[in-house]
Amino acid sequence: MKILVPVKRVVDANVKVRVKADGSAVELANVKMAMNPFDEIAVEEAIRLKEAGKAEEIIVVSIGPQQAQETLRTALAMGADRAILVKTDEQTEPLGVAKVLKGVVDAEQPGLVILGKQAIDDDSNQTGQMLAALLGWAQGTFASKIVLEGDKAKVTREVDGGLQTVELRMPAIVTADLRLNQPRYASLPNIMKAKKKQLDEKTPADYGADVKPRLKVIKTEEPGGRKAGVKVKSVAELVDKLKNEAGVL
Repeated sequence: MKILVPVKRVVDANVKVRVKADGSAVELANVKMAMNPFDEIAVEEAIRLKEAGKAEEIIVVSIGPQQAQETLRTALAMGADRAILVKTDEQTEPLGVAKVLKGVVDAEQPGLVILGKQAIDDDSNQTGQMLAALLGWAQGTFASKIVLEGDKAKVTREVDGGLQTVELRMPAIVTADLRLNQPRYASLPNIMKAKKKQLDEKTPADYGADVKPRLKVIKTEEPGGRKAGVKVKSVAELVDKLKNEAGVL
């Protein structure tokens, strides 16, 4: 069985995001980029499934500019077998990404697609669900545990009331949550090998997909600063402040 893992190049989670002076978008020039943390978890889970003998090949795919190859090579260094770069300079949106991924799935015929539940740049949390709808496949979202048994996948997912376990008939889509695993660090020898690996380069048109943005960003601005907290001497004073100053009571 093949496992397909989509990965996205985003601003590193440890970098403070800044807005461009004209308010048109987030500043990306000379900013450290990295693999989306949720996608990194998805790659790790695919590797663990392969190590357990549940899969024969792991294919990673990224949709974005030429620089996204760095993200793919990170996944290769972790243990993925093959990488596909779908090159586009358009600002991709979840629906466009899902359409490209459908084309990749049709071409590669994986038995399982594991992707991060959301990307930390736009927090859309839509691509996995849209892909499942386009393919007509079963889906298990917010997964904190995945167990493969024959042609079925048992996915434990995090819901408001606790944990829910669903059984999916494969092929299926699974989106990874933070508690699914702890991603490994790539070893230096694997990083060097990944730099030499050939990537398959495609375009959205190769998969019959249109990734042109359907949304227009009117303005981007940083959130306002938080006010400093204050200490109160009694419960009565706390209640008074909540009622008369904060207006929440």
